Amino acid sequence: MQSKFIQQPNILDEVRPIHDVVARIEKLNDGLGRFWAGASGWAPEDATELLTKSRLDRQVSLSRSLRHWIVNAPTNLEDGDLVLGWANLGSLMEGTIKLFLAVNYQDYKKDVATLKQTRAWHKTKEILLDPDGLTLDVLIDYCEKADLLDQEECKLARLVQARRNAIHAFKDRPIGTGVELHSTIKDYLTMLRRIANALPYPDDMYVPLEV
Repeated sequence: MQSKFIQQPNILDEVRPIHDVVARIEKLNDGLGRFWAGASGWAPEDATELLTKSRLDRQVSLSRSLRHWIVNAPTNLEDGDLVLGWANLGSLMEGTIKLFLAVNYQDYKKDVATLKQTRAWHKTKEILLDPDGLTLDVLIDYCEKADLLDQEECKLARLVQARRNAIHAFKDRPIGTGVELHSTIKDYLTMLRRIANALPYPDDMYVPLEV
């Protein structure tokens, strides 16, 4: 891959008001969607094909949906709000990782040795599976084995995955607290910013801004 997700704790994100954090997430995902949805001629042809059929506009819509979980104080979020909030955040994280892998699709295809260690490789057909069709747990597994996520990134992604899975289960699953959800939304902003800055652009003027 062209760049790894390097964990750099951002103290500012930790203390930002949650409304500011969500606004920054919205703007970054809007900028990413606008550029990469029309990156034909800049991104390689097969990467462009993946990006063209992706729904980057829904990343923007999902970013706006985070507003639902910050209207009230985190201690006032009901269980149903938490379940849906984690599902919202999990979908965003999944889309962000898929975007990174789609843009770097050439490197992804060449990484057969690592792909074969994960379910991103179809063992029966002996072919790789495109990143746009992978589930979040497979994406995390691949990124961890490919050294694209460090321990802190993996911890963050797996926390979101575990909390999001509560939406699929009738049995009891931990859903955390509103305080934890808001804190993790801030962590997602830090991760999103790193990925946005790690992607290749023809000029710095095209790098998405958050303010």
